[in-house]
Amino acid sequence: MGLYSKHIFPRILDWSLRAPEVQKLRAATLADARGDVVEIGFGTGLNLRHYPSSVVFLAAVDSERMLTGRVDRRIRNASMHVEFMQLDASGRLPFADASFDCAVTTFTLCSIADVSSALGEIRRVLKPEGGYLFLEHGRSDDPRVAKRQDFFNPLQKIVACGCNINRPIDRLVEQSGLEIVELHRFLMAGVPRITGEMYRGMARSKQ
Repeated sequence: MGLYSKHIFPRILDWSLRAPEVQKLRAATLADARGDVVEIGFGTGLNLRHYPSSVVFLAAVDSERMLTGRVDRRIRNASMHVEFMQLDASGRLPFADASFDCAVTTFTLCSIADVSSALGEIRRVLKPEGGYLFLEHGRSDDPRVAKRQDFFNPLQKIVACGCNINRPIDRLVEQSGLEIVELHRFLMAGVPRITGEMYRGMARSKQ
């Protein structure tokens, strides 16, 4: 899996997640981003072009450094200052409490080993008035689809390098001490339903 996970899968991921429909969803998700932002699961930097001019600084966090040449070019062309940090978001982030105006994850919560800890850290580093913006795929509300997701999840984790297709994103966010203030549930067009159950929204720290 070393060659596959290091060289092949990142290219598949970059290709699939820059599809026009996904780009539209990224833009819609990030429209309310502002100020200092921390992005967990930076990946190959596909969000960079969709951040509005209201964003002035981006702390980009990822446990892997993928497609370095391509990602470095995207960072150089970004409209805001970007600082990339290679670290596991399941651990404590190297930021003070209440230090960010906004936190972002897109197609990220599926693959973090300790997703509850990562969401807890997002809550910790957000300012009281800050917003957590998310675009994620996860568990279906349809029991029949959810059953198929549970069945195929072990294979999915192998093929997609740790990606889970059966995580209940809304419940995980709420359990972390964040309150969802906006949530859109829909099916991603052109993909199997077990991988296309989408969650897009915003959450804030519970007061």
